Amino acid sequence: MEADFWLQRWRENQIGFHQAHTTPSLERYWSTLELPRGSRVFVPLAGKSLDLVWLAAQGHRVLGVELSALAVEQFFAENGLTATVHESRYGRHHVAGAIELIHGDAFALDEAALADCSGVYDRAALIALPPATRARYAGELYARLPSGCRGLLVTLEYPQPQKKGPPFSVEETEVRALYAPRWDVERLERRDVLAEEPRFVAEGLTALSSAVYRLRHRPG
Repeated sequence: MEADFWLQRWRENQIGFHQAHTTPSLERYWSTLELPRGSRVFVPLAGKSLDLVWLAAQGHRVLGVELSALAVEQFFAENGLTATVHESRYGRHHVAGAIELIHGDAFALDEAALADCSGVYDRAALIALPPATRARYAGELYARLPSGCRGLLVTLEYPQPQKKGPPFSVEETEVRALYAPRWDVERLERRDVLAEEPRFVAEGLTALSSAVYRLRHRPG
């Protein structure tokens, strides 16, 4: 989607994608990545997700990037955090403890910005993007992460004709086509979540599943 679309969603508080709790699949599967405390974890299209706070509580240094200044401001205010701010070529950096959140464009981050990221976590980024942008996202941004980087990816699957995204349905075949050229991909879970999502039922969906993948960036 275009940047203006997301900025308007934040301005109008149309943020049904935001969760008022930590993502359960993050809590269930993050430890399987076996990332040591102190590892830096990249969170693209971070919004004001409470998952950032959870990752920091596990002892990680968290690097998020978010297009909306409003989302960044709300994240620190709602979590009672006071950030120091500085500018770089990547955008406006807000830093509080182990959490660094850049107000900027994720695609502007280069290899230097991501060089020390040992982990990556994506719950709402890939599924927020239309097909052509998903290909760029996985092919370009993920390629800038260092070899050996390990990640957790959460997607949704539903009959796409029944709903106009975002969030979009991203099937396992597409996940593997996007990531397998450079990443090892292992599905950890696929779970029927339709009963847990009444807003999707109200939109006419007849099926909805959540899938979780473990990723590892291969050398070379």
